[in-house]
Amino acid sequence: MLSPLPTTMHPTPGPWTRRAVLAAALAAAAPLRAATIAEQRFEDRIRLAGAELVLNGVGLRAVAWFKGYAAGLYLAQKATTPAGVLAQAGPKRVQMKMMVEVESVEFVKAVDKGMRRNHSAAELGALQARIAQFDALVRGLGTLKKGDVVDLDWLPGHGLQLSLNTRPRGEPVVGDDFYAGILKIFIGNDPVDKRLKAGLLGGSPSY
Repeated sequence: MLSPLPTTMHPTPGPWTRRAVLAAALAAAAPLRAATIAEQRFEDRIRLAGAELVLNGVGLRAVAWFKGYAAGLYLAQKATTPAGVLAQAGPKRVQMKMMVEVESVEFVKAVDKGMRRNHSAAELGALQARIAQFDALVRGLGTLKKGDVVDLDWLPGHGLQLSLNTRPRGEPVVGDDFYAGILKIFIGNDPVDKRLKAGLLGGSPSY
């Protein structure tokens, strides 16, 4: 015996309705976007100190074929110039993803060299005690292994917090002038790597 016809008929969804449903389903299923350089992945957005930051750019610290680390710069708003980065208030992050094993003392040497290249003697004098504090924190990391992640976070009201694989190390180094000095190592007038600077400022690193 045939089943009776339903008493209420539902209209067939139109093409626009079907498209809207499909678009919503695809958006729900889409993974978080990320930027990748030399197989190192950086999230497009992160949260730090209660604020949402966007990935400003990524680049590599490399000499010829030798790739030391990939880095990403996170800011509240994107900026394409060093002045635009340094002028921004709020949290910031420089994230470095190690691509080789290296002794932390080599990072200390790079920090000290970068500070000297981008500051006058008077500026260095004002920063010297805090440079020594930061150098001690970096030395405490010991041997950095391939795959380790080092974060240099600016936390307003606290200072520069160094973290290894999401674990904070030591006390923050105070002073936005000090964090600006660290940023200048990467994006200053005499950066550690010009292609890395270009990448962090949202341009093409040209590797």
